Amino acid sequence: MQDLIQLLGGQPPRVPVVTVSRADDDPAALRAWRVLRERAFVDRLGLFEGSDLDAADTDPATVVLVATVLGEVVGGVRLHPVAGTDPALGWWQGGRLVCSPSPARGVGSALVRAACAVAEAAGVLRFEATVIEANAGLFDRLGWERVRPVEVRGAPHQLMRWPVERVAALVRATKSELGPLLADVRPGGDGWVGDDAAPVPGSDGVASVDAILPAMVARDPVWAGWCGILVGAGDLAAMGAVPRGVLDALGAPTAAHAAQVLHGLRAASDAFALPILGGHTQLGVPASLAVTALGSTSRPVPSGGGRPGHDVRLTVDLGGGWRPGYQLRQWDSTSTRTRGELAAMLSVVARGAPAAAKDVSMAGLVGTLGMLAEASGCGAELDVVTVPRPTGVPMGDWATCFPGTGLLSADEPGRAWPDAGPAATAVCGRLTTGQGVRLRWPDGEVTTVLSGNVTGMGPGGG
Repeated sequence: MQDLIQLLGGQPPRVPVVTVSRADDDPAALRAWRVLRERAFVDRLGLFEGSDLDAADTDPATVVLVATVLGEVVGGVRLHPVAGTDPALGWWQGGRLVCSPSPARGVGSALVRAACAVAEAAGVLRFEATVIEANAGLFDRLGWERVRPVEVRGAPHQLMRWPVERVAALVRATKSELGPLLADVRPGGDGWVGDDAAPVPGSDGVASVDAILPAMVARDPVWAGWCGILVGAGDLAAMGAVPRGVLDALGAPTAAHAAQVLHGLRAASDAFALPILGGHTQLGVPASLAVTALGSTSRPVPSGGGRPGHDVRLTVDLGGGWRPGYQLRQWDSTSTRTRGELAAMLSVVARGAPAAAKDVSMAGLVGTLGMLAEASGCGAELDVVTVPRPTGVPMGDWATCFPGTGLLSADEPGRAWPDAGPAATAVCGRLTTGQGVRLRWPDGEVTTVLSGNVTGMGPGGG
């Protein structure tokens, strides 16, 4: 094509490059965007008188994005927490999208896509925009959903919602293949399908097994050893079992590497009162670790015992912080706790005897709730504002991380719950008919984060 253009004596067309960047601290870019806003919303559309500036323009949480072509601002948009809400709650809105009268092609699309990416990176789980009717088609093409028509200053608009994929993407990556893979296995048997631990037939024994990610064992061997015990302790705790001991299967390239993993295992073994009963160690192989945890209870609690109408309760340790090297993925609430504190938190299901329980796993809070609901043949709603959450941690990050010590339970409304030591406990949702998980927001709006079952294994049965 270029040869043909040159043969005809012309030059290939130059496609302007659109660059989108943050302009929060760029006064010149902010001024240029505000001039475009005033011309569009005040002068041309008449939606405001004199100025379209408002409180969001001075809110330090507001993010402004501008589009430039050859250094000139040709458009902009802002996004910010909904007025009167905690910025970390995860309910944000976009607005003041504007482009110059003769913009380069794709400026509006680039700004909207960038705003969606910024919102999701900020831990936002509900992102909406009130869009003038003439521009709603652009949002349709970009994958936004129409919520309902609204009127703004006498002009028809559409309330649009971006379908945040953060939770669904985590579930797809970690759990969605389990149903097809395990269809012929039905782990645990009827009544226990979907549980992380399983009762041992003919006894009061309970067993679980977890494999730690090989990359973690290779890169962070001490922490991998600690987590091997931690996840087993959580599995036993969710079934209401008393911890009895663990078996480990360890592979390591060298004896020195194996020693680091064993150091983490021994420290966690003491903290969680789970003695190492035996195991297998192999050297000269790639790093790997699997831990089998053993416990006992005469009344095991299934994850599939919930029913529509049951309250959903979260018991979670908000102490600690992001584990170094695992920012936004793993919350370390256990490595500084005493044995007594850990026992008080992890024995709460045994003492409370709910209808259903499950420990929060790598699928995160929402994904784990989806698994409990699936095993119970239900759907679930989570009241976002009542979820116990560390101060300042965005809801989107908290809903998709591994929180260290976190236990979900479901039971009849109004039932008392035992003290969980340093852990916070709150009723923060309910089981419903249907499938999937929905979030309920302070304004009463309900948004869907998981539209169907998490694993595909279905109800626990029994």
